[in-house]
Amino acid sequence: MSMLAPQTVQKDGVTILHFGAGPHTFHEAEISEITQPVLAASKADPPKVIVDLSEVEFFGSSFIEIMFRLWKRLSDRSGNFALAGLSSYCKEVLNVTNLDKLWMSYDTVDEALAAMKAGE
Repeated sequence: MSMLAPQTVQKDGVTILHFGAGPHTFHEAEISEITQPVLAASKADPPKVIVDLSEVEFFGSSFIEIMFRLWKRLSDRSGNFALAGLSSYCKEVLNVTNLDKLWMSYDTVDEALAAMKAGE
């Protein structure tokens, strides 16, 4: 497994993708290492995924594309998708692209889990 690939954990019926000890920066060159493991989460059953970005300081447009593909695949299955632990830079990127209106984001994984459980 790649050092950049996320660790996948199940908690309370939710799949959590966690990028290990960072800080990580996902420039275009690193994307090929994480694409397959991230998109594999779209097959989660139930289709509920939280992406923990607490160890990610920067991501580029290709990373956003992967998140969009994951979100779309989960949405097609009536699933849930959320981001957790966004850095201030990453929050700003989502704000500028208006993806903050499309994707739910939370300060912590626990907050995201609680929100998903409340929405059941």
